[in-house]
Amino acid sequence: MKTLKQEEVYRMEYRNMVHARAEIGEFLQKVYNEKRLHSALDYRSPVQFERTLVRRTEPEAARVSA
Repeated sequence: MKTLKQEEVYRMEYRNMVHARAEIGEFLQKVYNEKRLHSALDYRSPVQFERTLVRRTEPEAARVSA
């Protein structure tokens, strides 16, 4: 939440709640999930972490269904 506030909320002036929700949602999707590194994910973004996880589980899923 600290990052969200510092990098998005405090830097923007929103016209209304609809605009605020849209802008914050875009920030979360584009910056927080795709670019920002998370220490809990071994300093990878959530998107990178999920891609790695999917690559690891795909061979296992293929073996189980075969």
